[in-house]
Amino acid sequence: MRLPIDDVLPELIAALRKAGRAVLEAPPGAGKTTRVPLALRDSGLTAGRIIVLEPRRIAARAAAARMAETLGEPLGQTVGYRIRGESRVSKGTQIEVVTEGILTRMIQSDPELAGIGAVLFDEFHERSLNADLGLALCLEIAGALRDDLILIAMSATLDTGAVADLMQAPVVTSQGRSYPVDIRHLDRPIPPRTRLDSVVADQVRTALSENDGGILVFLPGEGEIRRTAAALQSLPADVHLRPLFGAMKLADQRAAIRPEPAGRKVVLATAIAETSLTIEDVRVVIDAGKARRARFDPGSGMARLVTERVSKAEATQRAGRAGRVAPGVAYRLWTPGENGALPAQAPAEIEIADLAPFALELALWGAEPDALPLLTPPPAGAWAEARALLTMLGALDRDGRITAHGRRLAGMPLHPRLAHMLAVDGPRAAPIAALLSDRDPLRGSPVDLGLRLRALRDPKPYPAAKGALAAIRAEAERLEKLIQGEEPTQDTTPARSAALAYPDRIGMRRKGNDPRYLLSGGKGAVMDADDPMAGAPLIVVTDTDGAPRDARIRQAIAITEPELRALFDDQVGWENLCLWSRRDRKVLARRQERLGALVLADRPWTDAPPEALAAAMCTGIRDLGLTLPKQARRFVARVELARMVDPDMPDLSEPTLLERLETWLAPYLAGVTTAEAWRQFDPLPALQAMLTHAQQQALDRSVPRSFTTPLGRAVPIDYDGDTPEIAIRLQELFGQTRHPQVGGRPLKITLLSPAQRPVQVTMDLPGFWAGSYADVRKDMRARYPKHPWPEDPTQADPTLRAKPRK
Repeated sequence: MRLPIDDVLPELIAALRKAGRAVLEAPPGAGKTTRVPLALRDSGLTAGRIIVLEPRRIAARAAAARMAETLGEPLGQTVGYRIRGESRVSKGTQIEVVTEGILTRMIQSDPELAGIGAVLFDEFHERSLNADLGLALCLEIAGALRDDLILIAMSATLDTGAVADLMQAPVVTSQGRSYPVDIRHLDRPIPPRTRLDSVVADQVRTALSENDGGILVFLPGEGEIRRTAAALQSLPADVHLRPLFGAMKLADQRAAIRPEPAGRKVVLATAIAETSLTIEDVRVVIDAGKARRARFDPGSGMARLVTERVSKAEATQRAGRAGRVAPGVAYRLWTPGENGALPAQAPAEIEIADLAPFALELALWGAEPDALPLLTPPPAGAWAEARALLTMLGALDRDGRITAHGRRLAGMPLHPRLAHMLAVDGPRAAPIAALLSDRDPLRGSPVDLGLRLRALRDPKPYPAAKGALAAIRAEAERLEKLIQGEEPTQDTTPARSAALAYPDRIGMRRKGNDPRYLLSGGKGAVMDADDPMAGAPLIVVTDTDGAPRDARIRQAIAITEPELRALFDDQVGWENLCLWSRRDRKVLARRQERLGALVLADRPWTDAPPEALAAAMCTGIRDLGLTLPKQARRFVARVELARMVDPDMPDLSEPTLLERLETWLAPYLAGVTTAEAWRQFDPLPALQAMLTHAQQQALDRSVPRSFTTPLGRAVPIDYDGDTPEIAIRLQELFGQTRHPQVGGRPLKITLLSPAQRPVQVTMDLPGFWAGSYADVRKDMRARYPKHPWPEDPTQADPTLRAKPRK
């Protein structure tokens, strides 16, 4: 049967003959996955093996099987595949379909890719982290070692311009064979809190009544698939319900893909059915509009699965499945208005994933991200978190270079956490490594990891998923063989092994009734209060919901303090701490034995040095606030006023003082360790010490503490307000014809009556004498007849006395 991709194969081969690389854009159903590798083999462009990368195991198996069928051969001859834990290849295999992690291992073990003539990146638009890394490494190899290495990036929906620029490659486009698809949206949005499985089940029944052929339903995950399947138990007998998700048995996956011999089928699938796979008897697509992605939070160091709206590109891919072999219908469970708000593309995995495996691969390769031809750079926070974890595991040294231990971890088909556990604890840790690398076989059960380990040995007492347990046992056996012959660690326990993998998630129960835990990495976690493990004082958290604050614990195992001390003896140590306690409002001096953020022992630090106490008190002052007493405030105001004309004067503004507490104030804080002591403390000597002797003298000249009256009396100047101010008896300024100034600015003068009551405020004394003094004189003569009130105060002598008796 001729496929649409056949029309552009000559153009593709010609582009490869000229440039050695190409970007192939072809819509779903065009046949690129199975036809391009065979055409490349027949072209004679390369005598080496052709490696085809697929993002999923189910797609790798299906693509290899289809190509072998085209050649009339069994799998493992001309065409074979390799995926994690499974291989069908031989010495005569010319086309090898692999999953992405396999390619990375091939490159790291043989950077020249000897014997390999071409690498094809299928479904590159999915932007998996391994595909981005694999392409970057292959581009480096082609540029430095293998200019004959053929590279092709293939995709249905892709920003081909960006990829072509990265690869310096031509773009070849196949129009495909696109049967019309009638896309139907909802008239109104689904009401909040409506059960998705109920809405989908209703839509399936409607689609069955309105259309012929099979139905492909896109749901975000296995849980939604199972609930929807339960809601569809009453379907007619000739309708076959077929789940399709990654963790299923191979036989069940094949049953969902192959055509039904009789009747119709409804396939309930995750995103694995978006690309690569052709389900031939499907004529109808129902898209719930949701996608489940693992998002890593560098702040918590944890990843969590989140359910998000699909992108427009994903929705296009899904709808296209209805029109692969005939005209079809796509029901979208959202409105046209909601469709306009969808993002154009799903995020690249490098933007949202846990980057620890990626960072380990780059360390093994000997390159930083900015030195590689990556389509998207890794986020700085997630990259730093990944490097910190690898250093904690001993995979990187302090300079960020890979260690011998790191090289060993990189060679294991596991996350670096689990590889570290297996490398240190040996074969006995294989069951727990397999368990932690797969889905939870006791989902919904209490958090105890020990229950899962016991279920592996004897599943009868537990509500375990048999298929999941079988897959975990098989993986455990494979891991045991991987490290066969190594001496097992004698004191290995499941708790110890878990702590090796998650040294940053050792949890200590906080005080109080609620089972809240502080993790050794500094984050928080919480357990359900009715969980049997809720009273455990020490645990290792192996799975959470990834919430950034108080992540909910989904899986953990209890550990004892002796186990912790034996395992992390080199990391447990005493620390002397002087800290400001906001709750106690005082400095606490403690000696603490710590493992990361966990305090294993705590006692008073009775001989804490004064400088440590003072430094902690500075933190307390920043918490309490720099509230200065009156004399200190006046001094600061004087210096700030002087600084307006003399920039060499120190900056005593509040932000600067708070920033530099340790410099100017700490040496004077002996004995000050509480909020009450701070309230009684006089910081004036410390402030004065910030000025040199010459500056003190200049300050006293330009901005004096007091104003000397004509009678020689010193009146304190108040600098608290916006303008320097004094209060003085009116008669004491008789004869004063110029307004007093401080620092080049006029003083605000409050003129007082003989009874010390304000009668006038002025900043222009000559103007007052010439103006309103006459009215004040008239009033004051009547009130205070015994005191002098001359008609011309500028000619009178200053006085504080009453008129002499006659």
